[in-house]
Amino acid sequence: MAQCPRVKCCLVADGPGDGARVVNLDAAAGGFPDTPIPDEALGTAMLYSSGTTGRPKGILRPLPENPPAQALPIIDYFAGLWRFREDMIYLSPAPLYHAAPLLGVALTIRVGGTAIIMEHFDPEQFLALVERHRVTHTQLVPTMFSRLLKLSDEVRRRYDVSSLEIAIHAAAPCPVPVKERMIEWWGPIILEYYAATEGHGLTACDSAEWLAHRGTVGRVLLGQLHVLDEDMQPVPSGAPGTLWFKTASPFEYFKDPVTTYEARSPDRTMSTVGDVGYVDEEGYVYLTDRRTFMIISGGVNIYPQECENLLITHPEVADAAVFGVPNADLGEEVKAVVQPMPGIRPTADFAEELIAFCRQYLAHIKCPRSIDFEEELPRLPTGKLYKRLLRDRYWGERTSRIV
Repeated sequence: MAQCPRVKCCLVADGPGDGARVVNLDAAAGGFPDTPIPDEALGTAMLYSSGTTGRPKGILRPLPENPPAQALPIIDYFAGLWRFREDMIYLSPAPLYHAAPLLGVALTIRVGGTAIIMEHFDPEQFLALVERHRVTHTQLVPTMFSRLLKLSDEVRRRYDVSSLEIAIHAAAPCPVPVKERMIEWWGPIILEYYAATEGHGLTACDSAEWLAHRGTVGRVLLGQLHVLDEDMQPVPSGAPGTLWFKTASPFEYFKDPVTTYEARSPDRTMSTVGDVGYVDEEGYVYLTDRRTFMIISGGVNIYPQECENLLITHPEVADAAVFGVPNADLGEEVKAVVQPMPGIRPTADFAEELIAFCRQYLAHIKCPRSIDFEEELPRLPTGKLYKRLLRDRYWGERTSRIV
């Protein structure tokens, strides 16, 4: 409590209170009736955004009037989409303060399944838990896929994962080669979705749809999507623009009217979290990057996610981040920061090897001009890359460190 001086009351479910701010739950509830009150309602959580592009923001929605026994319509919708059932066994490798793992575990409990919670993600331990508990459902992020695939063939073959029926993933674009290898390993059981904690819209696809449209995050299931340029005009099919949704679920940012205003379109009918992407002629959505991380080099827009997705496929790269750093002539240049695999020395020759690797597959302007190395990149426990922490170092110094 000393670290949270503004907390007025903390309820402890199983333990003594101090008689002041820390109160035993049973003692606190002792004076209340044990029968339902007339206007009993389910309520809902106020979740916070992950904070990968800035300070986390509380997302406030109107309180629902559902009775507790009746699930919110969106809960029933996800249970159907993810094929949850009463006797399922769900393995959660991510912390429960993040919206997606929280929803997965809450849904599992509501339908009568069993939830297994990992304290932190370890790829081999994940496989061991799947085998030991005959896990049927799980939810991961692309970084977890990559780390599972970086295990040796011997380790991956050691564990039986045939009980898996559904593997859900989201949170960030998944490199195409990574997802291809996961489907090859686990079979066509992988479901992908794209959404934000704000709840402004939802896209999804199964493995068959993804294999027919590699790289997609699916078609729109909730909300109405508009892909717009900087002048708020629609872009042609296949052209990238900011993804705006005619808001499926009304929200505002807690005690932050300025950010709430900035997230809305000028006519107040649409909202965005700043993602950039495009839609193909069949209506499948593809994510390009966050607008915040777009690099403008010599007047050319570069989306670094493409280079990140490529670097992570290199067998000697454990993790990678790509972003823009200052360049006196071009405005910005492309920089990569790489976490090598264990046993790989971070040398200038290795940096040149990685730059050459990128240039085999991408236009040179999209490739890093220089590469720095870190023992470990800053990722949130959810697996999201905290790229802003890396990028701010270079912009703070107003220079690019060259290997």
